[in-house]
Amino acid sequence: MRPYILAETNWKHLKDEKIELAVLPWGATEAHNYHLPYATDNIEADHIGAEAARIAWEKGAKVVVLPTIPFGVNTGQSDIYLDINLNPSTQLAILRDIITVLNRQGIYKLLILNSHGGNDFKSMLRELGLEFPKMFLSTSNWFQAMEREKYFELPGDHAEEMETSLILHLAPHLVLKRDHWGDGREKKHKVAAFSESWLWTERKWSSVTEDTGVGDPKLASKEKGDRFFEAVTQKIGRVLVEISSLDLNDSYTP
Repeated sequence: MRPYILAETNWKHLKDEKIELAVLPWGATEAHNYHLPYATDNIEADHIGAEAARIAWEKGAKVVVLPTIPFGVNTGQSDIYLDINLNPSTQLAILRDIITVLNRQGIYKLLILNSHGGNDFKSMLRELGLEFPKMFLSTSNWFQAMEREKYFELPGDHAEEMETSLILHLAPHLVLKRDHWGDGREKKHKVAAFSESWLWTERKWSSVTEDTGVGDPKLASKEKGDRFFEAVTQKIGRVLVEISSLDLNDSYTP
């Protein structure tokens, strides 16, 4: 039993515990090229959240990892078979219910550990922050926590070298053999500015990519996944310690 994983711990251990920070991993259920499982984002969220919490717990931080939410916003993938969409309004309702429980029970800090690029919680947390003024609400994208170029050679953002390396490390039995890997070729929008950070429109997935991947996974390896996993969980673990010990009445430097 890991005492920092809510799904594994029990009332005997929790009834006299004082948790400072709840971590909510949030993933998605969607195709990841031909070779990775539909639960790729959830596997990553489960393992990264658990390892970061272990690191923090062993440093004295009172954190608890809630069960991963397995569905995310997949509105641009409505015609990809069995990609499961959860609308942002549904996510807001789920968050409100979870935060209501935490607030009522005196756990005033929440970090969403986001594992899916289609999820965007910032506006929801702004709204919920007005409803729950005692709560410290935060969100993170673990996949943006590190300088990717230090770990991986090829670009991409879906079932690419990074994600394939991670799943080769975390769940290699779920990865098809290399001769089944698609090349993750991405078609670009005819309005070139949509490839820049200041202009956005949703990608229609089946028009952008044939194999559902974005980014070539060919250079992926278990060793790269090992190295990245250790680095990203150490960084997130340190942040969990900082948030856990944060005085909410004195959060800013002079």
